[in-house]
Amino acid sequence: MHGSRDPLFGRLRTRLALAIAAILVAALGTAFVATYRGTGAQVQAQIDQDLRQESSALQQRLALADDKPAALARQAQRYVDDQTPFAVTPRLYLVRVTDGGVVSNVPALVPPEGLGRVRRVLGPRYETPEARAMRSAPLGFSTADVGDEPLRLYFASVTNGVRTIALVGVGESAAAVARAKRGVARTFLFAGSATLLAAIVLGFVFATRLSRPLRRMAATAAEVRGGDLSKRIGGTAGPEEVRVLADAFDRMLDRLEDAFARQRGFVADASHELRTPLTVIRGQLEVLARQREVTTEDVRHVDEVVRTEVLRMERLVEDLLLLARADEGELLRPEEVELAPFVTELFDALTLTADRRFELSDVPAGVLRADEDRIAQAVRNLARNAIEHTTLGGLVRLTVTALPRGGVEIGIEDDGPGIPAAQRDRVFDRFHRTDSARARREGGAGLGLAIARAIVEAHGGRIHAGVSPEGGARVVFELPGFQPARRRAVREQAV
Repeated sequence: MHGSRDPLFGRLRTRLALAIAAILVAALGTAFVATYRGTGAQVQAQIDQDLRQESSALQQRLALADDKPAALARQAQRYVDDQTPFAVTPRLYLVRVTDGGVVSNVPALVPPEGLGRVRRVLGPRYETPEARAMRSAPLGFSTADVGDEPLRLYFASVTNGVRTIALVGVGESAAAVARAKRGVARTFLFAGSATLLAAIVLGFVFATRLSRPLRRMAATAAEVRGGDLSKRIGGTAGPEEVRVLADAFDRMLDRLEDAFARQRGFVADASHELRTPLTVIRGQLEVLARQREVTTEDVRHVDEVVRTEVLRMERLVEDLLLLARADEGELLRPEEVELAPFVTELFDALTLTADRRFELSDVPAGVLRADEDRIAQAVRNLARNAIEHTTLGGLVRLTVTALPRGGVEIGIEDDGPGIPAAQRDRVFDRFHRTDSARARREGGAGLGLAIARAIVEAHGGRIHAGVSPEGGARVVFELPGFQPARRRAVREQAV
């Protein structure tokens, strides 16, 4: 049994752990992308700021010099010579003086007729690609691929207020951006892997603890499936949701055990009720068979007894079928019923069933949406129960009251011994009798009140037992769907 459950919950633990890992991977991935891009953008922004400041310093130097081409070229060459040896990061400089040639620290950018001295700061292998990038760069910022590393460039024009006297360009390798991104990637790779591994382990531990009460529920369910309805999960430690689930599971088992007990009692009682008339019939036939001389009177007696018991079985079977239809929700065919005429006719029929003092209260006028036959059956069952528990001339009262919330209350009262308080909730159970000593032959099968409850609940109402003003029993049921005559007339006029 345990072998069949462990793989299921093992997979559950694994799924929970993998789900936690997947969430962590998504979070780390989002953080990595944001950090990766942010770091690269921040380093590039710093490079752009340095290039802009360097270009601005060179522009200011040229703006203060004589605007003659030769003087501008010399001033530019002097600035380039001063900055190149002390630069932390090798930079490229290019100054195109209008009508004055080119000044640069990249020899490939200086034509043979160029002015000034050029310091060779970068190796020859960079000259041709750098020269190509510097010559074709537009104004503003741009990035060019030079060899294996990108080159960040910034070009700006220098004017004397009237015309452009020079074009200033500054460049710097952008390899620091790639290095920063690679550093972020390595950090996330190592730290993220360790974090992910720890998350999987801790997630598996957490999932194991979380699934422990679920395994207990599975074990309990397996035992219940085996037929032991007494098992319960009991107090469960863990999240509130798991405790709520365990409590609900236990309550479900309580109701299930009670339902099975009721079902077993129902089957036992039904078997007993059917066995009694069958026993009587068999006994009568055996007596008749043992007689050597059978008279007409003997046959007539046996016939009467058999007919009586067969009728009793038929009524019992019909009642059981009615309760089965009620359980399946196929009991009612509701329609609009005029309440006053319906109750009056029903009461008149009841007065002919026994020698009792019958009373009827005032009946409110209006329309009740219900199954007329089933409501009549419920009232007759309650009246029959009251008649059985009263003596000759005893009181049986039928009351009908309109409820303020749109329903109607129908009750049967008597002056008999009443129903003990401890049994008022059980009298509606199937085959229940308040007087266990009373003979079944005299007391019926005990399905009348159960049928009445099934009919009332099928209408969406409720039924309960209490004490009548006369000291006997009072059984009342409430039905929704009643529309008083006055309110109905107002609505019809409005329509």
